[in-house]
Amino acid sequence: MTGPERPVIVLFGSSFVQYSFSNGGWGAILADVYARKADIVMRGYQGWNSRRALEVIDKIFPKDAKVQPSLVIVYFGGNDSIWKHSSGLGPHVPLDEYIENMRKIALHIESLSNETRLIMISCPPVNEEVLRKSKSGALANMVRTNETCKRYSDACIKLCQELKIEAVDLFHIIQKKDDWATTCIMPDGIHLTEEGSKLLVTEIFQVIKNAKWEPSLYWKSLPTEFGEDSDYYLVAPDGKSTINPSDWTYHRKIRWD
Repeated sequence: MTGPERPVIVLFGSSFVQYSFSNGGWGAILADVYARKADIVMRGYQGWNSRRALEVIDKIFPKDAKVQPSLVIVYFGGNDSIWKHSSGLGPHVPLDEYIENMRKIALHIESLSNETRLIMISCPPVNEEVLRKSKSGALANMVRTNETCKRYSDACIKLCQELKIEAVDLFHIIQKKDDWATTCIMPDGIHLTEEGSKLLVTEIFQVIKNAKWEPSLYWKSLPTEFGEDSDYYLVAPDGKSTINPSDWTYHRKIRWD
């Protein structure tokens, strides 16, 4: 930690999280919107499933840490839902185990502090046509369909309802756009484009805004760090005062609510 203590928002998951700061990704959008309000911390691990996450969750989220996150946004499911390989190797996790793994992850995170909040993101759809044509050696033996993605997504949402955890049903949100397979999914057939990330961020903001959390973690409700007036800012047209730019957002293409 450096400087005054801000709320900490941790993004925890697989490549879905690791890539979220690239190419206008959803993590980068959150970091921009929460600038000077909260620290967005990325804990994304390419190739991980819920089983691998559980192996090291105590190291990623130690219960004795001096500063605990105010919010953790979790995503696992895409790799878990990949069909089982005949060798027994690979990321596949049976659905029943996936549910229990996500339950353990949720309970661990909620135990970090009384003020730690949690949002889970469910498995998005994939572009099956692209995956079928893939010549990537890394994807050659992986089979991922929207039928299995939906099963894991629905299971995640059902678990969140059971545990009374906030959730984003990304599988259905993405498909609200008729051309989602090409506009919301990257050419790899799996990860989100900038457009897909915008849809996800819109939903995350709605969840945070509507959550009954005290204190609120909605970005407009958080104070801007060092937001007070200063004589060192640009001089106003009257020549007698300065213009405080602390909350300017003109640089954003989207006026986030």
